[in-house]
This record gives sequence, structure tokens and C-alpha cells, in this order.
Amino acid sequence: MAVQFYKCEKCGNVYEKVYAAGGCTPKCCGESTVLLEAKTGNPDENKHVPYIEKQADGILVKVGKVEAHPMADDHFIVWIGLCADGVFMRKDLKPGDKPEAFFPVKADKAVAFEYCNKHGLWKSQ
Repeated sequence: MAVQFYKCEKCGNVYEKVYAAGGCTPKCCGESTVLLEAKTGNPDENKHVPYIEKQADGILVKVGKVEAHPMADDHFIVWIGLCADGVFMRKDLKPGDKPEAFFPVKADKAVAFEYCNKHGLWKSQ
């Protein structure tokens, strides 16, 4: 996957870098941003790990397999993304939404990402 995610340590903004032709790092608030490394884990044990459910008409990504991730004002999933056969798609979420996203795409290989406002970037295994 070519997309990378960076975070400004000063203001908290997160950026996507969709093409990395050179070694430069995006800047924000006058400072270099930090490359985010996605955390992984077992979705049965960790409510932050996104997991993929292939369906007849697309792919459903949920965050929290055993127990849904909270979607409160102070702790929520900001977005869910899916990289499927070289295409990156994202759905933005807000407090009160379900922590899931449906993508109408069929793909043999897919990786899901999610960004939690408190616990950062996570990806499926």
C-alpha cells in the first residue's frame, strides 16, 4: 500500500500521503509531522483492531469484533479506511455513529485501517 499517515504532534491533525516519490516529511504548525505506524492485534481481544467481513455485494469493516468500539464525544473512531486491490477508500465517522463502514467493492486482498481519536492508527492483520 502506498498511502502513509502522518500526525502533527502540536495540533493533532492527521494527514494522508498518497504518493511517496521523495523522502520529504509533511509539515504542519511549522514542524515536521510524525509517520504513524499502524498497530495490530487480535480482533477478538482488542476493540481497536478493524476486521473485515466479506459480503456478497462488498466489504464491511467493523471496529470491535466482540464489543463495539465506543462512539462517545470524547472517544470515537474518526474514520475507517480500506485498501482493496490497490484502491484506498475511507469513510469519516462522528460520535454516535456505528463503528463500521461498508465499501461496495469486491477484492481478493484487502487491509482495513481505523483511526481512534484517543488511541491512534490501527490496521487489520
